[in-house]
Amino acid sequence: MMKIDHITLTHISMPLVSPFETSFGRTTDRECILITIQSEGLTGYGECVADRDPGYSYETTGTAWHILKDFIVPMILGQDVKDAADFQQRVAGIRGHHLAKAGVEMAFWDLLGKREGKSLRELFNGQREKVAVGVSVGLQESPEALVQAVEKYLANGYRRVKIKIKPGRDVGDASGVRKTFPEIKLQVDANSSYTLEAAQYLKLLDQLNLLLIEQPLFEDDIWEHHKLQQQLRTPLCLDESILSARHARYAIEMDACRIINIKAGRVGGLGEAIAIHDLCLERGLPVWCGGMLETGVGRASNLALASLPNFSLPADISASERYYAQDITNERFVLNADSTIDIPTGLGLGVTLDPAAVRKYSRAEISLMTHGQA
Repeated sequence: MMKIDHITLTHISMPLVSPFETSFGRTTDRECILITIQSEGLTGYGECVADRDPGYSYETTGTAWHILKDFIVPMILGQDVKDAADFQQRVAGIRGHHLAKAGVEMAFWDLLGKREGKSLRELFNGQREKVAVGVSVGLQESPEALVQAVEKYLANGYRRVKIKIKPGRDVGDASGVRKTFPEIKLQVDANSSYTLEAAQYLKLLDQLNLLLIEQPLFEDDIWEHHKLQQQLRTPLCLDESILSARHARYAIEMDACRIINIKAGRVGGLGEAIAIHDLCLERGLPVWCGGMLETGVGRASNLALASLPNFSLPADISASERYYAQDITNERFVLNADSTIDIPTGLGLGVTLDPAAVRKYSRAEISLMTHGQA
């Protein structure tokens, strides 16, 4: 058991090295909530990956702050919590709010690793020490600018590229990249910006030898993705539609996709992410680890998750410098020459906070203890 003595929530806003644009908006500063849990002399860190705007998810930093402070924290503060699964059982009565729950669950995994003297990779029985990674490139001003951006990242050493698409900025952009770089591993991500009718145009992407087309249709859809997959040679990949292992099973049974993107935040935590991985491994469906512009805290968690054997496609876990000139962790993740990033070997997440950076990027903080609020 872990007695939960003290929980701190810190609202972080960090400037990105360059703006990141998708079909649902343009981000210049990335927000998140840092969760710090103290238990019997140990400190665990978690990152709630909710952003300022409800584009990718209905959850925002504002809604997550409310759910964390007014519902989740009161359920665990001062309590003896066994592990991450025990935490999830305690908050099961809170419907949805996966990003908020996942941030706290991450901190419990960090505490558990520190208590047992193991890294997250060891706790998960991960089978690799480094993860093959790629880079996600947002929408650019023009197809020419996109080609230039891709060229820069290839020069940096990335061997797999994902480009964002939306109606009107899809086949032309992808064709331009493929023509310029005929041999690279290339995939596209639509972030739910098409209807089934509009997606008929995406059949032209079958000619470009893409690894996958990610989430072209509605964020809550599985059935129409099944219809679209029957019309495409290129594998569809589901992201936003998969909120649990149950959804993953639906998608597999419907043949709605051939690949699944696993984001621990989206599915409510690392425990559920591992369950989806295991299901897909059993059913022969490859998975890969998506990213949410995480700080070093969330990036460490993603790397540990991606150590599992069925993460067979390069992850969206780019080097720290891809997004942040300064991070809130002392550790920075570096791209190796073979387009991989090393998985942390320290206890738990294997990262430590830079207190000065946390103060610099903090917009609000609340500290909650067993005897009241500080």
